[in-house]
Amino acid sequence: MIMFGSAVYSEAVDYEQIYRDLPVPDFSYVHDVDPGEYYDTERSTWSPYPLLRLTAPLFFKTVKIDPGYYLLTPRQQEGNWYILFKEAGKVKYIIPAYDRGLTPETFYDENIPKPKLTFTQKFHIKTLDFVGKVFPSSKREPAPQTYLEMNDLENNFVSMVIYWGNYRYYLILRTIQM
Repeated sequence: MIMFGSAVYSEAVDYEQIYRDLPVPDFSYVHDVDPGEYYDTERSTWSPYPLLRLTAPLFFKTVKIDPGYYLLTPRQQEGNWYILFKEAGKVKYIIPAYDRGLTPETFYDENIPKPKLTFTQKFHIKTLDFVGKVFPSSKREPAPQTYLEMNDLENNFVSMVIYWGNYRYYLILRTIQM
């Protein structure tokens, strides 16, 4: 068993077979627009999706993910989970997730550092909390917490674990085309 950060990777798991068994998505979105994005962002102040910066290309079978900045969005299609790589609001790539699991309850508290706020920032937040209690319609819902793990595996495979809200999604990619 190999431990990377908080994720555990077992040598008994055949990542190459998982990679070979995953199908290349054969669907797309009209005008490359994610129809669920409006519902995810309507009560948020900023985008609730994790941001990935790629400096080298990654591959999933015939799909080449070019270097750039991508918002990673989990979506379900016909009972299967996919991760949408969105650039400038448009869906650029669709990659299947091979597994979806629950995020441990204390995961975000253990892995995301708390910002050190100045007195003015604390006062501002307390004021906004007070206004939110008095006028509930003015209170924004917090965006789902997110976290991203990427780990190198043997044979040029890369494991990506995307934590979004209460769930985590697992992807297998390659650094060279197969």
